[in-house]
Amino acid sequence: MQPGPWTAGRPTPSGDPSGGMIDERAIFCFDLGSPYAYLAAERISGLFAEAGLEQPEWRPVLLGGMFRALGRSSWGLGPDRKDGMRDCEQRASAYGLPPIRWPEPWPGDMLGAMRAATFAAQIGRITSFALAAFRQSFAAGRDLSELDNLMLAGAASEIHPRALRTALERDAVKAELRAATDDVIARGAVGVPSVIVGERVFWGDEQLEQAVDATARERA
Repeated sequence: MQPGPWTAGRPTPSGDPSGGMIDERAIFCFDLGSPYAYLAAERISGLFAEAGLEQPEWRPVLLGGMFRALGRSSWGLGPDRKDGMRDCEQRASAYGLPPIRWPEPWPGDMLGAMRAATFAAQIGRITSFALAAFRQSFAAGRDLSELDNLMLAGAASEIHPRALRTALERDAVKAELRAATDDVIARGAVGVPSVIVGERVFWGDEQLEQAVDATARERA
C-alpha cells in the first residue's frame, strides 16, 4: 500500500555558492492522522538508537496538503479501507503495541493537530508531543480535531495549554507547516510516513529498516 523508496534531489539552500548538497539528519515526515505514521513513530527512535545513529528530525507535514498538491486521496476513504485498517491492526499486534482503537471520525480533520505539532517542533517538544498525540488517537481512540484531546497530548509533553491554544492561530505556525509540507513534496515525498535520507525518500512503515540502513551507509 505504501511503496518506496522514492528518489528526489534536495534543493540547494539559498546562499550556498558551491551549489552542492547539504549534510543533514535523516528526516521523519509524519501526519498525526496516519495510522502507518503512528506505527512508524513508535519504532523509529529505537531503530536509529540500535544502529548507533543520530536521531532523525521529526517533521510535521500536512498529509491533506500533500494529497491536494499531488492529486491523491486517503486509502481510508477508498475501497481499500477495511484491508488497510486490518493491516494496521495486525502490524500493531506484531510490534507489541496496544490494539488500535480507531478514532471517530477517521480519517478526520488534522489541520489543528498538525499546527500544534508544528508549534511543538518549534519549542523542541516534537517527539514527546507527537507520540502522546498518536497514542491519544490510535491507542485511546480520541479525535484529535477536538481541542481537549490536543490539550491532553500537550500536557503529556509539558506544553502549557494557553501557549498551545494560541499557537493554533499564529501566522508563523501556519506558514511553517505549509513550508514544511511544500519542502518534503519538493524532495520527492508522496505520503507519510516518509524518511528522507540524503536524496532518497523511503515511504511506508515497512521501509524504516531500509531507511536506517541507508542512513548508516551515508554516515559511514
